[in-house]
Amino acid sequence: MRNNPTGRQLRLGSELRKLRERAGLTSTEAAKLLGVKQNQISNMEAGRLGVSSARVRALACHYDCPDKLLIDALSGMTGERVRGWWEDYREILPAGLLDLAEVEHHATSLRNAVTVHIPGLFQTTDYAREIFRQDVPELSPPDIEHRISYRIKRQAVLFRESPTPLRAVVHEAALRMQFGGPAVTRAQLKHLVDMSERDHIILHVIPFAAGTFPGSGQSIYYSAGPVPQLDTVNLDQSHGPMFLDAEAQLGKYRVLLDRMEATALTPTKSRDFIHNVIQDL
Repeated sequence: MRNNPTGRQLRLGSELRKLRERAGLTSTEAAKLLGVKQNQISNMEAGRLGVSSARVRALACHYDCPDKLLIDALSGMTGERVRGWWEDYREILPAGLLDLAEVEHHATSLRNAVTVHIPGLFQTTDYAREIFRQDVPELSPPDIEHRISYRIKRQAVLFRESPTPLRAVVHEAALRMQFGGPAVTRAQLKHLVDMSERDHIILHVIPFAAGTFPGSGQSIYYSAGPVPQLDTVNLDQSHGPMFLDAEAQLGKYRVLLDRMEATALTPTKSRDFIHNVIQDL
């Protein structure tokens, strides 16, 4: 029995519960069909009890789920916890940050929209340090360094053998906020341009001149799963990541991101715009 299931394990359990509820079955009825005790179904759906691929398929059969792609994707989420690099930060960083790294690691593609900060996957060490120095309550120097190293390691998804595709929207406000002063900002923006030239990265800039737009004021991070039902939205809050995965929520944020991209400059014009901001520093 797991005392501290990961976000991925919790998500698998949640999706199994959704399948059961769509089938119109109680946990007691599902337990009878599977030949187990009711508390086993409850613990599986709470992520506290491991689930095998065979059991996921058996449950899907009992629940009359016809979606083979979804069943295959859920089966791929089974098994024991795979120790990722983020596990080194357990007991050091909040659990939500570890769950974010796990979701990011398994994502098939990523979308990010920010208005004040440069996206975390693009941040330089010096820029990230200035961000973390503004945390409330104030972080100790060791805690700041832990968070910096965590943030930099997250960026591995963009540099591995099969890098994760990323589409980002950055508002002009984020480009002009001088965290750490002109030198740090200049280095950060040059790095942003360099990253935008990679084949798997698409970067859009929304200039002040665009005026208002849907989703303004929010930081949206959308991680695509192997099937759309397993996508995840992360809203960056002062108290940590907030994860959303309800179908209506996913649809809403897909539309918001599409509209933000439609408001923004093209990738080529966005790079030119960033170069102009650099010259203004």
